[in-house]
Amino acid sequence: MQLIAMVVASPNPMRNEKILAIDLPMIDLSADRSEVGKLIVRACEEYGFFKVINHGVPEGVIAEMEQESVNFFEKPLAEKQRAGPANPFGYGCKNIGFNGDMGEVEFLLLHTNPLSIAQRSKSISNDPSKFGSAMNNYIRAVRELACEILDLMAEGLWVRDPSYFSKMIKDVENDSFFRINHYPSCCNNNTTRVGFGEHSDPQILTILRSNDVGGLQISPDHGVWIPVAPDPAAFCVNVGDVLQAMTNGRFVSVRHRALSDSSQSRMSMAYFGAPALQARVSAPPEMVTINRPSLYRPFTWAEYKATAYSLSLGDNRLDLFINCKDDDHKKLLD
Repeated sequence: MQLIAMVVASPNPMRNEKILAIDLPMIDLSADRSEVGKLIVRACEEYGFFKVINHGVPEGVIAEMEQESVNFFEKPLAEKQRAGPANPFGYGCKNIGFNGDMGEVEFLLLHTNPLSIAQRSKSISNDPSKFGSAMNNYIRAVRELACEILDLMAEGLWVRDPSYFSKMIKDVENDSFFRINHYPSCCNNNTTRVGFGEHSDPQILTILRSNDVGGLQISPDHGVWIPVAPDPAAFCVNVGDVLQAMTNGRFVSVRHRALSDSSQSRMSMAYFGAPALQARVSAPPEMVTINRPSLYRPFTWAEYKATAYSLSLGDNRLDLFINCKDDDHKKLLD
Protein backbone atom coordinates (compact mmCIF):
# COMPACT_ATOMS: atom_id res chain seq x y z
CA MET A 1 0.00 0.00 0.00
CA GLN A 2 1.50 3.32 -0.98
CA LEU A 3 -0.88 5.66 0.78
CA ILE A 4 0.24 8.54 2.99
CA ALA A 5 0.94 7.79 6.66
CA MET A 6 -0.19 10.37 9.19
CA VAL A 7 2.27 9.90 12.05
CA VAL A 8 1.41 10.96 15.60
CA ALA A 9 3.92 13.55 16.74
CA SER A 10 3.85 12.69 20.43
CA PRO A 11 6.52 10.23 21.62
CA ASN A 12 3.76 8.46 23.51
CA PRO A 13 1.01 7.63 20.98
CA MET A 14 -1.10 6.00 23.70
CA ARG A 15 -1.64 9.24 25.61
CA ASN A 16 -5.34 10.02 25.92
CA GLU A 17 -6.20 6.74 24.23
CA LYS A 18 -7.98 3.68 25.61
CA ILE A 19 -6.20 0.36 25.18
CA LEU A 20 -8.40 -2.74 25.39
CA ALA A 21 -7.09 -6.25 26.00
CA ILE A 22 -9.48 -8.37 23.96
CA ASP A 23 -9.08 -11.84 22.49
CA LEU A 24 -9.73 -11.16 18.81
CA PRO A 25 -11.44 -13.85 16.70
CA MET A 26 -9.26 -16.86 15.82
CA ILE A 27 -10.84 -19.03 13.13
CA ASP A 28 -9.80 -22.57 12.26
CA LEU A 29 -10.27 -22.96 8.51
CA SER A 30 -10.25 -26.76 8.83
CA ALA A 31 -13.53 -26.73 10.81
CA ASP A 32 -17.01 -27.27 9.38
CA ARG A 33 -17.33 -25.01 6.34
CA SER A 34 -20.76 -23.57 7.10
CA GLU A 35 -19.72 -22.79 10.67
CA VAL A 36 -16.48 -21.17 9.48
CA GLY A 37 -18.47 -18.93 7.13
CA LYS A 38 -20.69 -17.79 9.98
CA LEU A 39 -17.70 -17.05 12.23
CA ILE A 40 -15.97 -15.04 9.52
CA VAL A 41 -19.09 -12.96 8.86
CA ARG A 42 -19.49 -12.25 12.57
CA ALA A 43 -15.84 -11.22 12.92
CA CYS A 44 -16.05 -8.93 9.89
CA GLU A 45 -19.19 -7.26 11.22
CA GLU A 46 -17.84 -6.77 14.75
CA TYR A 47 -14.16 -6.02 14.14
CA GLY A 48 -13.37 -6.10 10.43
CA PHE A 49 -10.50 -8.30 11.54
CA PHE A 50 -9.72 -11.90 12.48
CA LYS A 51 -6.92 -14.46 12.51
CA VAL A 52 -6.88 -17.79 10.69
CA ILE A 53 -5.09 -21.04 11.50
CA ASN A 54 -4.85 -24.24 9.44
CA HIS A 55 -4.69 -21.86 6.49
CA GLY A 56 -2.93 -24.19 4.06
CA VAL A 57 0.01 -21.91 3.26
CA PRO A 58 3.10 -24.17 3.39
CA GLU A 59 5.58 -23.32 6.14
CA GLY A 60 8.42 -23.67 3.66
CA VAL A 61 6.91 -21.01 1.40
CA ILE A 62 6.52 -18.65 4.36
CA ALA A 63 10.05 -19.30 5.68
CA GLU A 64 11.63 -18.71 2.28
CA MET A 65 9.87 -15.37 1.80
CA GLU A 66 10.70 -14.26 5.32
CA GLN A 67 14.38 -15.14 4.84
CA GLU A 68 14.58 -13.24 1.55
CA SER A 69 13.01 -10.25 3.30
CA VAL A 70 15.47 -10.42 6.19
CA ASN A 71 18.36 -10.70 3.73
CA PHE A 72 17.26 -7.50 2.02
CA PHE A 73 16.76 -5.39 5.13
CA GLU A 74 20.10 -6.51 6.56
CA LYS A 75 21.89 -4.88 3.63
CA PRO A 76 23.66 -1.53 4.06
CA LEU A 77 21.39 1.43 3.37
CA ALA A 78 23.23 2.34 0.16
CA GLU A 79 22.52 -1.11 -1.29
CA LYS A 80 18.87 -1.02 -0.28
CA GLN A 81 18.46 2.39 -1.88
CA ARG A 82 19.31 0.86 -5.26
CA ALA A 83 15.81 -0.66 -5.12
CA GLY A 84 14.23 2.79 -4.63
CA PRO A 85 12.95 5.33 -4.34
CA ALA A 86 9.41 3.99 -3.99
CA ASN A 87 7.49 5.70 -6.79
CA PRO A 88 5.24 4.04 -5.86
CA PHE A 89 6.98 0.64 -6.12
CA GLY A 90 10.41 -0.12 -4.73
CA TYR A 91 12.29 0.61 -1.52
CA GLY A 92 11.31 3.41 0.84
CA CYS A 93 12.76 4.54 4.15
CA LYS A 94 10.80 6.78 6.55
CA ASN A 95 9.33 8.81 3.69
CA ILE A 96 5.86 7.39 3.08
CA GLY A 97 3.79 8.56 0.16
CA PHE A 98 4.46 11.71 -1.80
CA ASN A 99 3.56 14.52 0.60
CA GLY A 100 6.48 14.45 3.01
CA ASP A 101 4.90 12.26 5.70
CA MET A 102 7.30 10.23 7.80
CA GLY A 103 7.18 6.96 9.72
CA GLU A 104 9.60 4.80 11.67
CA VAL A 105 9.60 2.18 8.92
CA GLU A 106 11.47 1.00 5.87
CA PHE A 107 9.66 -1.02 3.27
CA LEU A 108 9.47 -2.73 -0.08
CA LEU A 109 6.30 -2.19 -2.09
CA LEU A 110 5.78 -4.41 -5.12
CA HIS A 111 3.03 -5.20 -7.60
CA THR A 112 2.08 -8.87 -7.61
CA ASN A 113 2.31 -9.16 -11.40
CA PRO A 114 5.06 -11.77 -12.11
CA LEU A 115 6.65 -9.62 -14.82
CA SER A 116 6.85 -6.68 -12.43
CA ILE A 117 8.34 -8.93 -9.74
CA ALA A 118 10.99 -10.24 -12.15
CA GLN A 119 11.99 -6.70 -13.10
CA ARG A 120 12.09 -5.38 -9.52
CA SER A 121 13.99 -8.39 -8.22
CA LYS A 122 17.07 -7.31 -10.17
CA SER A 123 17.57 -4.30 -7.90
CA ILE A 124 16.44 -6.02 -4.70
CA SER A 125 18.50 -9.20 -4.54
CA ASN A 126 21.94 -10.47 -5.48
CA ASP A 127 20.07 -13.56 -6.66
CA PRO A 128 17.02 -12.10 -8.46
CA SER A 129 15.67 -15.46 -9.59
CA LYS A 130 15.69 -16.78 -6.01
CA PHE A 131 13.94 -13.69 -4.64
CA GLY A 132 11.43 -13.70 -7.49
CA SER A 133 10.68 -17.39 -7.02
CA ALA A 134 10.17 -16.95 -3.26
CA MET A 135 7.84 -14.02 -3.79
CA ASN A 136 5.82 -15.64 -6.59
CA ASN A 137 5.35 -18.79 -4.51
CA TYR A 138 4.24 -16.76 -1.50
CA ILE A 139 1.88 -14.54 -3.51
CA ARG A 140 0.34 -17.59 -5.17
CA ALA A 141 -0.29 -19.22 -1.79
CA VAL A 142 -1.74 -16.19 0.00
CA ARG A 143 -3.88 -15.27 -3.02
CA GLU A 144 -5.36 -18.76 -2.87
CA LEU A 145 -5.98 -18.25 0.86
CA ALA A 146 -7.57 -14.86 0.19
CA CYS A 147 -9.88 -16.35 -2.44
CA GLU A 148 -10.93 -19.15 -0.09
CA ILE A 149 -11.73 -16.63 2.65
CA LEU A 150 -13.68 -14.42 0.25
CA ASP A 151 -15.70 -17.42 -0.93
CA LEU A 152 -16.46 -18.31 2.70
CA MET A 153 -17.59 -14.73 3.27
CA ALA A 154 -19.94 -14.90 0.29
CA GLU A 155 -21.37 -18.22 1.48
CA GLY A 156 -21.82 -16.88 5.01
CA LEU A 157 -23.68 -13.87 3.61
CA TRP A 158 -25.85 -16.13 1.42
CA VAL A 159 -24.65 -14.46 -1.78
CA ARG A 160 -25.88 -16.56 -4.69
CA ASP A 161 -22.56 -16.40 -6.56
CA PRO A 162 -19.93 -17.61 -4.03
CA SER A 163 -17.15 -16.21 -6.23
CA TYR A 164 -18.65 -12.71 -6.31
CA PHE A 165 -15.81 -11.27 -4.21
CA SER A 166 -12.95 -13.64 -5.06
CA LYS A 167 -13.25 -13.35 -8.83
CA MET A 168 -12.01 -9.78 -8.56
CA ILE A 169 -8.58 -10.81 -7.33
CA LYS A 170 -8.54 -13.88 -9.61
CA ASP A 171 -8.77 -11.53 -12.58
CA VAL A 172 -5.42 -11.62 -14.43
CA GLU A 173 -5.55 -7.81 -14.52
CA ASN A 174 -5.94 -7.51 -10.74
CA ASP A 175 -4.13 -4.59 -9.13
CA SER A 176 -2.95 -6.41 -5.99
CA PHE A 177 0.15 -5.30 -4.09
CA PHE A 178 2.66 -6.90 -1.74
CA ARG A 179 4.35 -4.88 0.98
CA ILE A 180 7.16 -5.87 3.34
CA ASN A 181 7.55 -3.50 6.30
CA HIS A 182 10.56 -3.43 8.61
CA TYR A 183 10.29 -1.45 11.83
CA PRO A 184 13.86 -1.15 13.21
CA SER A 185 14.62 -1.14 16.92
CA CYS A 186 16.38 1.87 18.41
CA CYS A 187 18.71 2.51 21.33
CA ASN A 188 16.17 4.64 23.23
CA ASN A 189 14.45 2.20 25.58
CA ASN A 190 10.91 2.70 26.88
CA THR A 191 10.00 4.67 23.77
CA THR A 192 7.01 3.65 21.67
CA ARG A 193 6.93 5.19 18.23
CA VAL A 194 4.35 5.14 15.47
CA GLY A 195 5.82 3.13 12.63
CA PHE A 196 2.80 3.44 10.35
CA GLY A 197 -0.04 5.78 11.25
CA GLU A 198 -3.76 5.13 11.63
CA HIS A 199 -5.49 4.14 8.41
CA SER A 200 -7.80 1.70 6.72
CA ASP A 201 -6.77 -0.32 3.68
CA PRO A 202 -8.48 0.77 0.45
CA GLN A 203 -8.40 -2.64 -1.25
CA ILE A 204 -10.71 -5.67 -0.83
CA LEU A 205 -8.86 -7.42 1.97
CA THR A 206 -5.41 -7.79 3.48
CA ILE A 207 -3.60 -10.99 4.42
CA LEU A 208 -0.81 -10.17 6.87
CA ARG A 209 1.91 -12.11 8.63
CA SER A 210 4.51 -10.72 11.04
CA ASN A 211 7.38 -12.01 13.12
CA ASP A 212 6.97 -12.65 16.85
CA VAL A 213 7.19 -8.96 17.79
CA GLY A 214 3.95 -7.11 18.57
CA GLY A 215 2.98 -3.68 17.30
CA LEU A 216 -0.18 -4.04 15.23
CA GLN A 217 -3.27 -2.44 16.75
CA ILE A 218 -6.84 -2.14 15.46
CA SER A 219 -9.36 0.55 16.35
CA PRO A 220 -13.00 -0.54 16.59
CA ASP A 221 -14.00 2.92 17.86
CA HIS A 222 -12.44 6.38 17.82
CA GLY A 223 -9.69 6.61 20.44
CA VAL A 224 -9.95 2.92 21.33
CA TRP A 225 -7.15 0.51 20.36
CA ILE A 226 -6.85 -3.26 20.62
CA PRO A 227 -3.31 -4.70 20.44
CA VAL A 228 -3.01 -7.72 18.15
CA ALA A 229 -0.82 -10.39 19.73
CA PRO A 230 1.70 -11.88 17.29
CA ASP A 231 1.10 -15.52 16.40
CA PRO A 232 3.53 -17.39 14.12
CA ALA A 233 0.91 -20.05 13.34
CA ALA A 234 -1.71 -17.59 12.10
CA PHE A 235 -2.38 -15.04 9.40
CA CYS A 236 -4.19 -11.79 10.18
CA VAL A 237 -7.03 -10.87 7.85
CA ASN A 238 -8.66 -7.46 7.68
CA VAL A 239 -11.50 -6.01 5.66
CA GLY A 240 -10.66 -3.21 3.21
CA ASP A 241 -12.74 -0.29 1.99
CA VAL A 242 -13.81 -2.03 -1.21
CA LEU A 243 -15.18 -5.01 0.70
CA GLN A 244 -17.10 -2.71 3.03
CA ALA A 245 -18.71 -1.18 -0.05
CA MET A 246 -19.36 -4.58 -1.64
CA THR A 247 -21.12 -5.82 1.51
CA ASN A 248 -23.19 -2.63 1.61
CA GLY A 249 -21.65 -1.60 4.92
CA ARG A 250 -22.19 -4.88 6.77
CA PHE A 251 -18.45 -5.51 7.01
CA VAL A 252 -16.21 -2.90 8.61
CA SER A 253 -13.02 -1.66 6.99
CA VAL A 254 -11.04 -1.61 10.21
CA ARG A 255 -8.71 1.25 11.06
CA HIS A 256 -5.32 0.11 12.27
CA ARG A 257 -1.75 1.21 12.88
CA ALA A 258 1.67 -0.23 13.65
CA LEU A 259 3.74 0.82 16.65
CA SER A 260 7.47 0.13 16.70
CA ASP A 261 9.24 -1.34 19.70
CA SER A 262 12.40 0.40 20.86
CA SER A 263 14.12 -2.86 21.82
CA GLN A 264 13.07 -5.26 19.06
CA SER A 265 12.68 -4.93 15.32
CA ARG A 266 9.43 -6.02 13.69
CA MET A 267 8.84 -7.25 10.18
CA SER A 268 5.51 -7.82 8.50
CA MET A 269 4.46 -9.05 5.07
CA ALA A 270 1.10 -7.91 3.70
CA TYR A 271 -0.80 -9.00 0.61
CA PHE A 272 -3.38 -6.43 -0.50
CA GLY A 273 -5.98 -8.07 -2.75
CA ALA A 274 -7.39 -5.53 -5.20
CA PRO A 275 -9.61 -5.61 -8.31
CA ALA A 276 -8.53 -4.72 -11.82
CA LEU A 277 -8.39 -0.98 -12.39
CA GLN A 278 -11.55 -0.92 -14.52
CA ALA A 279 -13.47 -3.39 -12.36
CA ARG A 280 -16.85 -2.06 -11.24
CA VAL A 281 -17.34 -2.15 -7.48
CA SER A 282 -20.92 -2.62 -6.27
CA ALA A 283 -22.81 -4.73 -3.75
CA PRO A 284 -24.50 -7.95 -4.93
CA PRO A 285 -28.32 -7.92 -5.00
CA GLU A 286 -28.51 -9.99 -1.81
CA MET A 287 -26.83 -7.18 0.15
CA VAL A 288 -29.40 -4.53 -0.87
CA THR A 289 -32.90 -4.58 0.61
CA ILE A 290 -35.77 -2.20 1.28
CA ASN A 291 -34.60 -1.87 4.88
CA ARG A 292 -30.98 -1.57 3.82
CA PRO A 293 -30.81 0.39 0.55
CA SER A 294 -27.60 0.80 -1.37
CA LEU A 295 -25.17 2.82 0.78
CA TYR A 296 -22.52 3.51 -1.84
CA ARG A 297 -22.71 4.45 -5.46
CA PRO A 298 -20.96 2.10 -7.90
CA PHE A 299 -17.36 3.02 -8.76
CA THR A 300 -14.32 1.55 -10.45
CA TRP A 301 -11.20 0.59 -8.54
CA ALA A 302 -9.28 3.12 -10.65
CA GLU A 303 -11.63 5.88 -9.46
CA TYR A 304 -11.40 4.85 -5.82
CA LYS A 305 -7.64 4.41 -5.96
CA ALA A 306 -7.17 7.89 -7.43
CA THR A 307 -9.38 9.34 -4.69
CA ALA A 308 -7.46 7.49 -1.99
CA TYR A 309 -4.13 8.81 -3.25
CA SER A 310 -5.46 12.36 -3.23
CA LEU A 311 -6.34 12.23 0.47
CA SER A 312 -4.48 11.80 3.72
CA LEU A 313 -4.27 8.27 5.01
CA GLY A 314 -6.48 9.00 8.02
CA ASP A 315 -9.36 10.35 5.94
CA ASN A 316 -12.54 8.32 5.52
CA ARG A 317 -12.49 7.83 1.78
CA LEU A 318 -15.74 5.89 1.56
CA ASP A 319 -17.69 8.89 2.80
CA LEU A 320 -17.13 10.46 -0.62
CA PHE A 321 -18.98 7.57 -2.26
CA ILE A 322 -22.07 7.55 -0.03
CA ASN A 323 -25.26 7.02 -2.00
CA CYS A 324 -27.68 8.35 0.62
CA LYS A 325 -27.97 11.09 3.21
CA ASP A 326 -25.38 11.12 5.99
CA ASP A 327 -28.00 10.51 8.72
CA ASP A 328 -29.40 7.51 6.88
CA HIS A 329 -25.92 6.19 6.26
CA LYS A 330 -24.92 6.42 9.91
CA LYS A 331 -28.19 4.90 11.01
CA LEU A 332 -27.67 1.89 8.72
CA LEU A 333 -24.09 1.40 9.86
CA ASP A 334 -24.97 1.60 13.60
